[in-house]
Amino acid sequence: VAHQQQAAEAYGEVFHARDCAGDTAAPQWGMLWAMADTDFSLDPDLIYLNHAAVSPWPRRTADAVKGFAEENARLGSSRYPHWMKTEQALREQLQRLVNARSTDEIALLKNTSEALSMVAYGLSWQPGDNVVISNQEFPSNRVVWESLARYGVETLAADITHTDAPEDAVIDRINEHTRLVSVSSVQYGTGLKLDLAQIGATCRERGVLFCVDAIQSLGAVTFDVQAIQADFAMADGHKWMMGPEGVALFWCRNGIMDRLDLKQYGWHMVEDCGNYASKTWEVARTARRFECGSPNMTGIHALHASLSLVEDIGMTAIETRIMENSRFLINYFLAHGKRYELITPAPEHRHAGIVTFCPRDESPESLFRKLTGAQVSCALRGGGVRFSPHYYTPRKHLVRALDLLEE
Repeated sequence: VAHQQQAAEAYGEVFHARDCAGDTAAPQWGMLWAMADTDFSLDPDLIYLNHAAVSPWPRRTADAVKGFAEENARLGSSRYPHWMKTEQALREQLQRLVNARSTDEIALLKNTSEALSMVAYGLSWQPGDNVVISNQEFPSNRVVWESLARYGVETLAADITHTDAPEDAVIDRINEHTRLVSVSSVQYGTGLKLDLAQIGATCRERGVLFCVDAIQSLGAVTFDVQAIQADFAMADGHKWMMGPEGVALFWCRNGIMDRLDLKQYGWHMVEDCGNYASKTWEVARTARRFECGSPNMTGIHALHASLSLVEDIGMTAIETRIMENSRFLINYFLAHGKRYELITPAPEHRHAGIVTFCPRDESPESLFRKLTGAQVSCALRGGGVRFSPHYYTPRKHLVRALDLLEE
């Protein structure tokens, strides 16, 4: 409360959305916004603040899918060797994005939930084991662990809602029976960003596996699997990476892959996967062992194109711009605390791309209907209304959304 009061006083009553209406307030971003006009083809009447749900595709991604479809229609699979090069290029992009040691640690799966299930049902459990999660997790990172109750495995949820030290809350839930900690890097509802390195260091010290659902980080803020000492990380491509649904990263630390018992088998996950006539086989030594069948080539071409834009812009510039957008929104809600409760934690080191707030004089559902009716794409999450602008979101769109709140 003190922090919010201080921030509101610092911002003062002089703050109003129109005072920062112009994109000229940050001239260093002029070229970036000009590029955004070229890179995206969103309806100009749509205020898109919902990248934490499903992102629009960049133009190059739509073009890549069209090109792939046309090539397939004309030439069938005769270009398959070239498609495989695109698949390898995507693995290299993902390796760079998460700072993996090698593409051998990168698997391409269908979605985050499948990757989490690979871990949950790949490990060998004993009755009495437990998994530690937080009480703010998206169902994907809760249901899969709770399903292990059939094996006598308990899921312990740390309360990270009413504390300034959520990492300590997670660590305090670890005990001698904890086999694994699994948390989201950024919470989907509140936008809380965790200090993953602190949790990862504790897990490594105590011999506990560390799993990170990174779907609300990748493409929004920098993410380093080595720095946080993770064992597993996963993320679907359809949020901040601006790719399609149906293609996901599953990163598994080298040296730990063989601790996951495989539950799916097929031609693609064997070491010599091109030798169809062989009567003998062995499991692939790389993370390809988690890919049992044919890859989603359409999705691979799309995500490859989207990540090429991420690399062209650079994660440093993207994160800086997203954080500026988040601060702009958060400062507004802090300055208007009598009308809105800021659900996203106020301290800046807790921010990523999500800003969630709750109106004090009406229900979040009512406000959500008004906003969506005015062509503001947002979401009901975390007990309030969630805004999640990307790096390319013009400041004038944020101002228009806030003006609607004023109205």
